[in-house]
Amino acid sequence: MVKSPSVVIHAKDAEVEKRTRTSIEKRCERMAEEFPELDQIEITINGDGVGFAVSGHAIGKNTDIATHASASDPGPAADQVLDKIERQLRKVHDKRIFSQRRLAQKAPPKRNLES
Repeated sequence: MVKSPSVVIHAKDAEVEKRTRTSIEKRCERMAEEFPELDQIEITINGDGVGFAVSGHAIGKNTDIATHASASDPGPAADQVLDKIERQLRKVHDKRIFSQRRLAQKAPPKRNLES
């Protein structure tokens, strides 16, 4: 069983619908399945009069990612932030996995298989 990260959603000067909160939580659960190193995802939604500014912060084992986006509705802005976080997590995750494989390929073979 995958330990799901804690999801914290802050709303400052903004009213966030339950549907948007549920969508954010489900999306974070899917990210946790793909990236088990996550411990916490924090989303902050600020109402700035004209639109909404959303910032996101993902924290985990050797992982600390922060990003932001803005839109006229909180839902699309949160989607943009979560897309950016997922893209950055994938980049970091792949670097960890594939850099070890690249180093192993560069190393000379342990024994000579010539007949």
